[in-house]
Amino acid sequence: MKVVVITGSPHTNGTSAFLAEKFIKGATDAGHEIYRFDAADMDVHPCIACEKCHGEDAVCVFKDDMQELNPHLLEADVVALVSPIYYYDINAQLKTVIDRFYANDAQLHNNKKTVLMVTMADKTIESAGGALNSFRSMARFLGWQIAGTVVGADCWTLDMLRKTDFPEQAYKLGREL
Repeated sequence: MKVVVITGSPHTNGTSAFLAEKFIKGATDAGHEIYRFDAADMDVHPCIACEKCHGEDAVCVFKDDMQELNPHLLEADVVALVSPIYYYDINAQLKTVIDRFYANDAQLHNNKKTVLMVTMADKTIESAGGALNSFRSMARFLGWQIAGTVVGADCWTLDMLRKTDFPEQAYKLGREL
């Protein structure tokens, strides 16, 4: 399977990046082809709903790093979204990329699988509620099957995350796609 992993964190050695690495290791061990897109390191302009992508030319007006992601996104069998939660939802870098899915909306409605992995300092699942609700709604709208989620609660630091079973959950999720 072709797996696209889209990360949101600007911290290359942070908690959500660690989950992404474990997921990728599991998916690679299972023989899947991986493409990783680190949104925080890319130039992605926010969607402005200008509708040019749904007009006569059917292309986005922004010529940015989404042009690199889009072919992989369209070919993917699995789309994995990975983000820290700073304030009750996925972070802005990942959300900007997801908003740009709009330009490919018609082609994305198909039989993909999807995964959400998040990390956060808070101990309560309520703090992940915005991310989980948005993710479930998006998957339902696009007709994507949710392959799984990992919610790394109470993981303020990488050391805290390493003392949990969340990295193993991420690995298994990748391995069992």
